[in-house]
Amino acid sequence: MQTAKSRRKVAPATTENGDSGDKLDQILLSAAVANGEDLGPFIRKAFASGKPETLVHHLRHFSRSKESEIEDVCKAHYQDFILAVDDLRSLLSDVDSLKSSLSNSNSQLQSVAGPLLTSLDSFIEAKNKCQNINLAINSSNICVEVMELCSRANVHIKEQNFYMALKCLEMIESEYFSETPSSTIRRMLETKIPAIRSHIERSINKEFGDWLVDIRLVSRNLGQMAIGQASASRQREEEMRMKQRQAEEQSRLSLRDCIYALEEEDDEGFAEIGEEFDLTPLYRAYHIHQTLGLEDRFKQYYFENRKLQLTSDFQVSSMTPFLESHQTFFAQIAGFFIVEDRVLRTGGQLISKMEVESLWDTAVSKMCSVLEDQFSRMQTANHLLLIKDYVSLLGVTLRGYGYPVAQLLDVLSKHRDKYHELLLSDCRKQISEVLQADRFENMYMRKEYEYSMNVLSFQIQTSDIMPAFPYVAPFSSTVPDCCRIVRSFIEDSVSFMSYGGQLDFYDVVKKYLDRLLSDVLDGALLKLISTSIHGVNQAMIVAANMSVLERACDFFFRHAAQLSGIPLRMAERSRRQFPLNKARDAAEEMLAGLLKKKVDGFMTLIENVNWLADEPPQLENEYVNEVSIFLETLLSTAQQILPSKVLKRVLQDVLSHISELIIGALYGETVKRFTLNAIMGLDIDIKSLETFAENQASLLLEADTNQLKNALAEARQMVNLLLSNHPENFLNPVIRERSYNALDYRKVVTISEKLRDPSERMFGTFGSRNYKQNPKKKSLDSLIKRLKDVN
Repeated sequence: MQTAKSRRKVAPATTENGDSGDKLDQILLSAAVANGEDLGPFIRKAFASGKPETLVHHLRHFSRSKESEIEDVCKAHYQDFILAVDDLRSLLSDVDSLKSSLSNSNSQLQSVAGPLLTSLDSFIEAKNKCQNINLAINSSNICVEVMELCSRANVHIKEQNFYMALKCLEMIESEYFSETPSSTIRRMLETKIPAIRSHIERSINKEFGDWLVDIRLVSRNLGQMAIGQASASRQREEEMRMKQRQAEEQSRLSLRDCIYALEEEDDEGFAEIGEEFDLTPLYRAYHIHQTLGLEDRFKQYYFENRKLQLTSDFQVSSMTPFLESHQTFFAQIAGFFIVEDRVLRTGGQLISKMEVESLWDTAVSKMCSVLEDQFSRMQTANHLLLIKDYVSLLGVTLRGYGYPVAQLLDVLSKHRDKYHELLLSDCRKQISEVLQADRFENMYMRKEYEYSMNVLSFQIQTSDIMPAFPYVAPFSSTVPDCCRIVRSFIEDSVSFMSYGGQLDFYDVVKKYLDRLLSDVLDGALLKLISTSIHGVNQAMIVAANMSVLERACDFFFRHAAQLSGIPLRMAERSRRQFPLNKARDAAEEMLAGLLKKKVDGFMTLIENVNWLADEPPQLENEYVNEVSIFLETLLSTAQQILPSKVLKRVLQDVLSHISELIIGALYGETVKRFTLNAIMGLDIDIKSLETFAENQASLLLEADTNQLKNALAEARQMVNLLLSNHPENFLNPVIRERSYNALDYRKVVTISEKLRDPSERMFGTFGSRNYKQNPKKKSLDSLIKRLKDVN
C-alpha cells in the first residue's frame, strides 16, 4: 500500500539542448499520469495527429519505468509485509472464533426475538389501521359537516333566506373546500356553488324587479297621500287665518268685545309618510349583491331602472285630458322622489345625493316643459287654477323633503297674467248673463238665511238691525249675483297668487280687481244702461243698484286685503275713487233723463199760462200742479228704493231742469210779452217747488235740502230780479254775486224787454194799478241799456 508520503506530484523533467517533440510528449504524459491528471487531451491529440501508436508506446514505456520502481519499493518493505501477513493470519483465526460466537448469539437472539417481531408487526399493522380509521373518521366528519352546510344552504334557499345561504357557501369555500377529502364532493361543490350563487342572484333580481313594479303604484298612492296631507295642512292654515280675520274684524268693530282662544292642532290621523311603503326588498337585494361582491353593478342597475321609471312617468297621455290626469301625473313624481329621499337617507351608499339631484333636475325640467305646454293650450281659468293649486301643493310637499321647487313656482308666476285674463273673460261672460237675466225688480227675501247670504255676506246692509221678513231689498238680484262673481274673482285671484313664492301680492290682486270693476263690470253696466233701460222704474232700480255696489266695492277691497294677509288700514290707505263711477253717473243721468222727459210732458202746460194777466193769480199754475203730483208720486216710490244721496242728486237734476224750462219759456219765442202779474204767478209756482224741496228735510240732510232749493236758483233769481224795486242792483258785482249769480245777463236783457208794455214801453200796465211806475221803469230801462252796452 502506498502511503500518503509516497503520493507526491511528479514534475516534468526538462531536456537539455532542445529534445525532440516525441521525447517532450513522453515526459509530459509521464508527469500527467504520475500526478493523476486527466489524459483526455493527450488521447485526443494522438488521434488528431494520427499517431495513437506513439501514445501507446509512451504509456508502455511509463509502465516499464514504474515496474522497476515498484520492485524497488517491494524490496524495501518486504520484511514489513511478512510481518503484516503473519498478523493477518493470526487475526483470521480470531475472526473465525468470533464468527462462531456471533452465530450462536444470533441463533439465541432469533429464538428470543422472533415472537417479539411478530408482535411488533401486528402492532404496526394495527397502528396503521387505526390511523387509517381515524383519517376516515375525520374525512367523514368533514364530509358530514360539508353536507350539513349544503343542506342548510338548501333550506335557506327554499325559505328565500339568501343571505344565510350565501354565508353557508362562503363558509364551505373558506373552511372546508380545501380540506374536503372526497374528490367527488369537491367536484360537486365546484359545480354547484357557482350555480347556487347564480340562482340566488336571479331570484333576488326577480324579487327586486317585482318591487320595482310595485313601487310605481305605491309611489302614486304615496304622492297622493303626501299632497293630500299638504292640502289638509293648508286648509287648517286658511281656517286659522279666517278665524284671525274674524277676530280682527271684531276688534275693529268693538275693541271691548274681543275673544281670544287657544287652538290646539289635531295631528291625529296624519301618520308618518314613510310608514306607508316598504323598502325591505330593495335593501335585501342590495345586501345580497354586496355579499356576492356585485355592489357597484347593483347600484348602477338600480339607478338606471329608476331613471327609466321616472322617464316613463313623464309620459302625458294624449287620450286623456291633462285636467283629468294631472293629479296622477304629479302624484307619481312626488311619490318617486319621496321614495328616493328615503333611500338616500337610509340606504347606505345605494344612491348618492348627486344622483338624486340629477334625477330631480331632470324631473323639474320635464314638469316645467309639460306645464308650459299645457298652460299654453288652456282657455279656462278654473282649469289653470286647479292645476296651479295642485302644483303648488306638490312644491310644498317636496320642499319639505329638501327638494328645490323655485323653478316650478316661476312657471306658475309666469302665467299669472294669462290666468287673470282668462278669469276676467269668464267674469265678463258671467256678468253679462247676470245682467241679461235681471228683471229690474226689487229682490224679495223670505228667510233670514237669504238675507245673510245676499246682504250680510257682502256687508251691503245699511243697518246692523235684522229686518223683518219677508224683506224687500232696495236692489235687484243683479247686486248679490255680481257680488258673488267679484268675490269669487278675488278668491280665485288670491288662490292663484298664494303659495306661489310671492309673499306680498295684494298689489297684484288689487290691480286685477280694479280692472274687473272699472273695465268689466263698469263696462257691462254701461252697456246695460244704454241698451236695456226703457222705464223710470228700471232706471231707478239700476241707480239703486249702483249705490249698493258702491258699498260692496268697499267690501271687495277689504276682502282682498284680508285674503292677501295685509292690514285693513293699508288697504284703505291705497283705495282709489269708486271704480264704477261711470256706470253710476250714467245710471243717474239715465234716471234723471227719463224723469226730465216726464217733466217735459207736464211742462208743456206752461203754454197755458196767461202771460198778460191783469190780476195776480192766487194759486199755482196748472203745470206746477201736475209736476208736483208727479214729484210726490215719484218720491213715494223712490224713497223706498234710492238712497238719500242718489235721490237728492236726481231730484236736484230734475228741479234744475224745471228751472231751465221756466227760464226757457220766458226766453223763448213762444212768449212775446208778459206782465208782472204773470211773473207773480211764476213766483207762486217756484215757491211751491221750493216748498217741495223743503219738505224733504226728513229724508235728506239740511245741506242736501238747501242744494235742492238751489236747483231752482236760476228761475228764482230771475223772478226776484223782475219783481225787485231796484233791478239796477244786478249791476252791482257784490249784490249780483250774492243774489243773482245764476243769471246770464243776455237772458236778463231779453226777458226784461218782454216785460215792457207796448203802450208804455215798460211796465205799461202799472198805471192802472196805481203802482209807482216811473222809478222802476227808469231803473229797468237803465239796466237793459247798460247790459246791451256791455254785450
